[in-house]
Amino acid sequence: MKRTTKIFGKVAVISMFLTAIIFLGSCKKSNDGSGNIQDSTLSTTSGASSISAAATATNFAVDLTGLRSDGGYAYKISYPLTQSGDSNTAPSASTMRLFENGVELKPPHSVHQDIRDSGKGRFSHWGTTLIFSASDNTNPATNGRKYTFTMDGSAAGSTAPTTPTAPTTPTAPTTPSAPTAGSPTKTGITTALMGYAMVSGTTTGGTGGTVVTVTNLSELKSAVAGDSPKIIYVSGTISGSGDDPVYVSSNKSLIGKPGATITGISLYMFTVNNIIVQNITFKNYVTDAALMIKFSTTHVWVDHCDFSTDRNHGWAYWGKDIAITRASDYVTVSWSKFHDTNLSFLISGGIAGHESDIGHLHVTLHHNFWYNVGEREPDMNYGSVHVFNNYHLNNAGYSLGARANGTVRTDNEYFQGCAKPISTNLAGDPPGFFSGVSTNIYSGCGSNDITTSLSSWVPAYSYSSVLDAAANVPTVVQKGSGAILSN
Repeated sequence: MKRTTKIFGKVAVISMFLTAIIFLGSCKKSNDGSGNIQDSTLSTTSGASSISAAATATNFAVDLTGLRSDGGYAYKISYPLTQSGDSNTAPSASTMRLFENGVELKPPHSVHQDIRDSGKGRFSHWGTTLIFSASDNTNPATNGRKYTFTMDGSAAGSTAPTTPTAPTTPTAPTTPSAPTAGSPTKTGITTALMGYAMVSGTTTGGTGGTVVTVTNLSELKSAVAGDSPKIIYVSGTISGSGDDPVYVSSNKSLIGKPGATITGISLYMFTVNNIIVQNITFKNYVTDAALMIKFSTTHVWVDHCDFSTDRNHGWAYWGKDIAITRASDYVTVSWSKFHDTNLSFLISGGIAGHESDIGHLHVTLHHNFWYNVGEREPDMNYGSVHVFNNYHLNNAGYSLGARANGTVRTDNEYFQGCAKPISTNLAGDPPGFFSGVSTNIYSGCGSNDITTSLSSWVPAYSYSSVLDAAANVPTVVQKGSGAILSN
């Protein structure tokens, strides 16, 4: 009996020993290379996991709920895995394989700027963050595809991929009637859309979607997420620290209630479409423009807004009021005020290396009011920009600038007390072209500096029904511009 007991005791000890070895071996494997060193230029998001396990032990699904843009074609998710990926000291440590509907995306270990600039399935498992691009550079959160990954070097598991669904196309509204010349049409909170935002499609924002009201930064970020149509009313003052951007998704209308103000915040519109921003006062956007319209974003209408910082800081301290760059297209900015800043409005923003902007950047600006501004009302490269019935008052540098073969059509602009109303001679850059300069009024201004032959270009839409006489522009614009709509 004692001998049998000893045998069972030895067996028990051996079993416990083997179990411990297996467990420790598993722990060592799962923690291999877990230095958790991250790129200092990337921020991680705390909170719930953004990656969830799929049905198999080796195949995991990317939960796109926490997806956010990392610029260009890149999107990122932070997640709490015990196994870290690449780092500055081990740039190829990750064993992650990433799949789009079961098809492997490549190359891994990509440079983050290459993912932003080129995309096409490039990805990086950096520290505990996944930065990746779709195979066709669409938004992974809205293209209807399923993204999975493995960490043990195996191919995608047997989980059936989701059939892609086409993004929702906004319903085209009836063509708005033209406003009476000399007076902005106000129907509740809307005015008639005019210009490039109604070309090659139209801009309806969140028409037909759910309606919400936001009063703080957290509510605003939540409301603008996802591509389903939504009308978002901004109430009161929403403040940020200057380095906390808000990413606006497609099919949104952001409409300010009377007195609505957004300060210290930049709204990022990256690779999205169909957005309306209306009746909001924007102040003190430190890092980037108040509105960053970038990376092939299309059909944006900014109407009856107010943009200002101050001119007491350094020349480049504040961000621009609006920046429209990187092949974005079909934008209208109307009935808005831009004041008390050094550098106001930029279209393109770079010449060498940004030739992809050619053929894009179709922008209309009408019935806007610039005053107490250093320059750029706007400044543009490559694009096709139509400005009409804008009022430029007492501005210190050049008002309208055209570079890099871009063309600006002016109609019935009013320049008063401006040092240099129109220029193609800017910092040695290749010049652009102007048309329609003889239609403008120049009151108490310095001379234009146009170094190229005048163009005959006109935009591809009719606007004669809303065109005010140049002499009436100061009265019309001062009365009707800014965040003055009631709702």
